[in-house]
Amino acid sequence: MVSSITKGYSQYETELTVSLNEYTNELDIRQEFTYFNDSNYNLGLIYFNDWANAYSDKNTALSKRFAQEFKKSLHLAKADERGTTTIVSVVDDSYKGLEWSRTEGKDILKVTLGDILPPKASTKIFITYKVKLPPNKFTPYGYNQRGGYYLKDWYLTPAVYDGKWHLYSNKNLEDLYTNVTNTVINFKFPDSLYLASNFDIKSLSEFPNGQFAQLKGNLQRGGEIILNTRNEFITHVTPHMKFLTNIEAPRYSPIGQGISINKVADFIYNNLGDYPHEKILVSELDYNKDPLYGLNQLPSFIRPYEEQFQFEMKFLKTAINSILRETVFLNPRKDQWLNSAIANYLMIAYVDEYYPDQKLMGKLSNIWGFRSFELAKMDFNDQYSFLYNLTARKNLDQALQTSNDSLIKFNQKIANKYKAGLGLAYLADYIGKERVDESIKTFFEYYKLNTVKVLDFESILKRSTTQDINWFFRDYVSTDRKIDFKIKKVEKVADSLLVTIKNKEGTNVPISVFGLKKDSIVSEYWFSDIEFEETFTIPNNQEDKLVLNYDQKIPEFNQRDNWKSLKGFLSSNKKLNFTFFKDAENPYYNQVFYVPVLNFNVYDGWAPGMRLYNKTLLERPFVYDFSPSYSFKEKAFVGYGKFSYRKYLSKSGLYVANYSIGASTSHFNENSRYTSITPALSFGFRPEDLLSNKREFLSFRYINILRDFDPSLVSLANDPENPDYSVFNARYVNRNNGILDYNSWFVDFQLAGNFSKLSFEYEYRKLFENNRQLNLRFFAGKFLSNNTQTDFFSFALDRPTDYLFDYGYLGRSEDSGIYSQQIIIAEGGFKSFLEQQYRFSNNWMATVNGSFNLWKWIELYGDAGLVKNTGVNEKFVYDSGVRLNLVTDYFELYLPVYSNNGWEVSQPNYGEKIRFIITVSPKTLTGLFTRKWF
Repeated sequence: MVSSITKGYSQYETELTVSLNEYTNELDIRQEFTYFNDSNYNLGLIYFNDWANAYSDKNTALSKRFAQEFKKSLHLAKADERGTTTIVSVVDDSYKGLEWSRTEGKDILKVTLGDILPPKASTKIFITYKVKLPPNKFTPYGYNQRGGYYLKDWYLTPAVYDGKWHLYSNKNLEDLYTNVTNTVINFKFPDSLYLASNFDIKSLSEFPNGQFAQLKGNLQRGGEIILNTRNEFITHVTPHMKFLTNIEAPRYSPIGQGISINKVADFIYNNLGDYPHEKILVSELDYNKDPLYGLNQLPSFIRPYEEQFQFEMKFLKTAINSILRETVFLNPRKDQWLNSAIANYLMIAYVDEYYPDQKLMGKLSNIWGFRSFELAKMDFNDQYSFLYNLTARKNLDQALQTSNDSLIKFNQKIANKYKAGLGLAYLADYIGKERVDESIKTFFEYYKLNTVKVLDFESILKRSTTQDINWFFRDYVSTDRKIDFKIKKVEKVADSLLVTIKNKEGTNVPISVFGLKKDSIVSEYWFSDIEFEETFTIPNNQEDKLVLNYDQKIPEFNQRDNWKSLKGFLSSNKKLNFTFFKDAENPYYNQVFYVPVLNFNVYDGWAPGMRLYNKTLLERPFVYDFSPSYSFKEKAFVGYGKFSYRKYLSKSGLYVANYSIGASTSHFNENSRYTSITPALSFGFRPEDLLSNKREFLSFRYINILRDFDPSLVSLANDPENPDYSVFNARYVNRNNGILDYNSWFVDFQLAGNFSKLSFEYEYRKLFENNRQLNLRFFAGKFLSNNTQTDFFSFALDRPTDYLFDYGYLGRSEDSGIYSQQIIIAEGGFKSFLEQQYRFSNNWMATVNGSFNLWKWIELYGDAGLVKNTGVNEKFVYDSGVRLNLVTDYFELYLPVYSNNGWEVSQPNYGEKIRFIITVSPKTLTGLFTRKWF
C-alpha cells in the first residue's frame, strides 16, 4: 500500500528489533522498512541485499568466488556451519502478505509489491526473519570460538535503483551497494558480551541474563556490530574527531598510542576536513581485512619497524578506509578505485611528511648482509610501484575501472589500490601537490554523505588546474596500458641539448626528465603529448646524464632504459653488480644474482653448486639462468643453463610467446652421463576473464640427447641405438585448473630418426557436493612408425623411461630399491609393477586411471587398459589399491591391493610394491601458495 509522497534527501528508514541467541548463534529479526522511490519510474518490486544468506550452500556467488581462489572451506562446510536467512513473513503496512523470492546468487531478495509505487512516493514493508550466523572460518564475519561475534552486512538492506537495479552478490569483496538509510537497531544480546559499533549507542541497559542496546545510524549504509567476551575497545577523543578502537600495539605504550592517534587525527582533518558522524570505528578486524601487506605481516618479534611508525600506519590506514566507507557513497563495485586512490595517496603523503627517511625494510636496512640489497635501499613508499609492477610485469594488471568482482585477488587486494594511490601522487607531481590536496578536501566537503560519481571528482580536479589532465582519466584510469618511455638519443647543439624521447607503449601521459651531475639533480623538466617519438630542446647545464622518472613518482613499467650518459659511449656501459640471492631491480646496473644450490639424485649424490641468474623479484623479458654443480660421488661437474625470452602480446587470446634454448647435464646411471640441448618455442592463450583458470599452450621443441656410458654397462654401451638421438616434440595443452572442477588434456607428437608417435591424455577431477572427489585420467598412445629395437622409446605402463629427461626422477635407471618405487603419473599411469612383457608397448596403448575418496585424503584407485605390442595380441591389464592423497600432485602414496599379479597385499616383499609421488622443487611448491593470488 502506497503512503504519502515525501521529499528530502534519504527517505530510506528502517528499524530493527533483534535478539541474539548465543546457544544457536541465531538472530531473530523483525524489520520495519520505509522505502522511498527516488527514481522517475513506477516500481512494482523491490530488491534487498541479503548477504547473510551467501553462506547457505555450495552454489552461492560467495562459494563460487572461493572456488576461483582455490578455497574449498565453504564447499566442504557441514550443514550446521552454514549461515542462512530464513524468511518468516513479508507484509506491507496494510498487513497484506507480499510475494518474495531469491535471485540466482541466493543473496538478493526480490519482493513484489501489492501496489505500484509511483516516483517520489514511499511505502512500508515489514519483514520477519531469522539469520543463522556462520563460524568465522570462512570470512571474518559470524561467531568465533571464544564466544565473540562480528556482524557486518547481516540484515536486509535496499538494493540501489537509479533507472536500473544494481544487484551485487556477496563475494567477500567488502563492497555492499545499498542506499543510504536512517537506521535504528533495538538489540538484545547476552550479558557476558561487550558491544562496539560504528553506529551511535543511544542507550545501553541490563536485564536478567541479558542486555539491551539501542543503536542509531543517520545517513549510513550499514550497522557494524562487534561483540567480545572482554572489553577491548577504548575511546580516544581528539580535538577533531572521536575514535573507538582496539588496534593492537602491545609494545607501544598507551600514552604513546594516544599521542599518535592525535597526530593521525590532525593529519586526517587537515587533508579531509570534518567527519560528519559521532565517532569512527577503527577495529583490528577491519585492519586484518586490508592490512599493510609485506613486512608488516611478519610475526611481531621480527617486524623491522619502530613501534610508533607501525602503529600509526596501521591506525591511519584503517581509519581512512572507515571514514571513506562511511561518508563517500560511490558505487563500491564499479568505482572502488577512487576511495582506494584517496586512501593510498594520503598514506603516501603521511610517510613523506612524517617519515621521509623510512626504508621499506626498516631496521633491517642497517644490518650487515641486508643493507647491500636494492630492497633494503628502497624507501617505504617505493613499495607501491613495486607491488603494482608485480602483476604488470606478469601481464596480469587490470584497469582501475575494472569491476571489483572481475579483478584477480592480488589486484583487488593490493596492486590496483596501490596503482590508484600512485596515480594521484603522479598527478600531484605534475600539476602541484597543493592542487590535488585541495581537490580531495573539496570533494570530501561537498560530497560526503551523498551519492557521488567519479565524474564529480574529475570535474573538481580539472577546475583546480589550467593544465590538461584528461590523460589521467583517459589513459591511466580507464585502461591497463603500461607507461614506458626511453631516451632514444641526446645531441649537443651549442648551449642546448636535443633530447629524443620514445613512447614505447603508446600511452600518452606526461614524463619527467632529470639532469644529474655527480648524482645531484641540476635540472628537471616535464614533457607531454609524446604519442610515439618527440625531440625536445633543453638548456645544457653540463649534466653527466639525463634520467627519465628519476624520482620514480611515475609507475613506469620498465626503468632499465631510462637514462642516457652525456660523457661518451664507454661511460654509458652499465657496470656489473653481483648480489647474493634474488633482489629488487636496479635499472642502472647489470645485475647478476648468485645463490648456493644443492641437488640430489642417486647417481650424483648430493651435488652442491652455485646458481647465477639475472631474474629479479619483478619479472623481466630476457632471463638467463646457469647452475653449475659438482657431484662428489661422480667427481664431475653437472648442472644446467638456459636463455629465455618472454614476449607478452596482448591481455587475452594469444597473450604470450616464449623463446628459449637450454642445456643440462647429469648422470642417469653410475658413471654414465647425459647432456640435453633443447631450443624451444611456445605460445600461451587465455580468455578475457582473467579470473578464469583456463589456459591453452602450444609448444615446439627439439630435444638433442648426448650420452656417455660406463663400459661396464655392456647392454647399454653396445646398444646400436645408443648413445645419441634427437626428437622433435610438438604439444597442445588445454587446461582449466579449478579446485572443484579440474579439466586438462593434451595432444603430443614426437618425431625422431627411428620412430614417430602420437599420444593423447585427458584428466578430470570433480569435487561433488557430498564432498566426494572423483579423479579420472585417460591415456592413449600410438606409434605411427617404429624401427626401434628396444623398449627405451616405447609407451610405458607403470614407469616411463623418460628418454626426453623431462621428469624429476631421483633414480631414473633403477629397477629395484626405494628409488624405483617413485612414480610419476604419465603414459599408462599404473601403480603396480606387472610382468615385464606387459610393462611397455611398441605399438599402441590405452589406459584409464580412476580414484575416489573414502575419507578426507584416503582414496581407492583402479587402473585398467589394453597394451598392444607388435606381433602379439593386445593384453588387458588392471590394478587397484589405496591412495593416500596427502597433497595432490605433490605428495602421495599408493598401496597396491589387487592386479594382474593377484592379491598383492599377501605377496612377499610388499613394501617394495608401494609407490610414492614426492615433489621437492621449491618453484613447484611455491605454486601451491601463489595460485590463489594470481
